[in-house]
Amino acid sequence: MAATNRTPTVLFVCGHNSGRSQMAEALLNRLAESWGVDVRGQSAGTTPSHTVNPMAAQAMEEIDISLAGHHPKLLTQEMVDKADRVITMGCGVDSEACPARFLVTEDWGLDDPSGQPIEKVRKIRDEIAGRVEKLLTEYETGEDSIGGKFRMP
Repeated sequence: MAATNRTPTVLFVCGHNSGRSQMAEALLNRLAESWGVDVRGQSAGTTPSHTVNPMAAQAMEEIDISLAGHHPKLLTQEMVDKADRVITMGCGVDSEACPARFLVTEDWGLDDPSGQPIEKVRKIRDEIAGRVEKLLTEYETGEDSIGGKFRMP
């Protein structure tokens, strides 16, 4: 594949695209910008909710990242085709709609924040932040977590 000047995209996917994947998208985009790493986050869901989880939005506001303007989006094949990396967020909650069943992905196996108290949502947010930081470090160095080289566009 020939190199292009296109910014690599990481697609975060979960069932409802209202919590985990929204937080991951926002965290990746904020941290990539502040670190100066050329990568972009996007998110979608197989059965998207109507709104972003208010507890997820509150947890993100606490670290000065707003989810205002974010909305759950339906996963499309075009999104998958354009992504350089697809990460599912964990599928224990809605196994019928689990995107990992039909996408070739890596899965972060995160708890669903839906219906959880803010303390639990903060823990999920912090786990996502740690994984996003690791992911950005991989993009920064050009190496994946097992020492191989990324196929950079």
